[in-house]
Amino acid sequence: MPTSSDISLLEVLQGGTAFLKKQNVEQPRLNMELLLAHVLKIPRLELYLQFERKLAEVDREPLRELLRERGRGVPLQHLLGTTEFFGRTFRSDARGLIPRPETEQLVERALTHHKASRFLDVGTGSGVIAITLALEKSAASIDAIDLSSEALSLAQENAALHGATDIQWHQGNLLQEQTQSWDLIVANLPYIEAEEIPTLSREVQYDPIMALDGGRNGLHLIQQLVEQAPKHLVEGGALLLEIGKDQEKEVIKLLEINGYSEILALPDYQGVLRFVEGRRK
Repeated sequence: MPTSSDISLLEVLQGGTAFLKKQNVEQPRLNMELLLAHVLKIPRLELYLQFERKLAEVDREPLRELLRERGRGVPLQHLLGTTEFFGRTFRSDARGLIPRPETEQLVERALTHHKASRFLDVGTGSGVIAITLALEKSAASIDAIDLSSEALSLAQENAALHGATDIQWHQGNLLQEQTQSWDLIVANLPYIEAEEIPTLSREVQYDPIMALDGGRNGLHLIQQLVEQAPKHLVEGGALLLEIGKDQEKEVIKLLEINGYSEILALPDYQGVLRFVEGRRK
């Protein structure tokens, strides 16, 4: 980036975009706009009204550091400290998986269970699923569980941020220590095969490994939850899972073996069968 004392906002924007493009960052212009707006503490669209504004060194130095970090693959969400989910802003850092757009559809599907009043989010991570359910269904009872104490601390910070104070948080390994029953158990568990993790994008490598690693076939934790869930579902209660691409046949088979009924595989907006649901008979 140029460093002259009279450099304009537009020149900084163009220079940073060119740098990120050379570093093979996807959507370099959007990334640069978001980083610049973050440093200047203004809305992103406000940049377009200030193209002629001169930026002092005090503004440009922290931006340079953010650009260096983004150029080497640190996720944009970690640099901004926030991520968007279901129309809300949540804190985001290395303690929890960055929520994917597909997971919003998992929540949309969960909200179609109109008769459900007791929900459990297994592997809650940053808490976005549990918190969104609590905010969208204010009369419901929401529990959330995760093995990671760090993820739970992030989830609780997000809950406080949005005033979702009634969620019950649990630390544990899936349902092993639970005695309650729920109408709907929702889970976005790790589903990536262990040997594939080193091949993932550099941004994804910053997610917690335990939030990615699904074991040898990607279904290690999903299988355990499918086996454990029936005794924690009320009669007619449902298990709703987010899964990886091309895993639907194996997951459906697991549900069948474990006695679930009304089994469905549901597509995401790209047509990938991303969600599987089954009911306790």
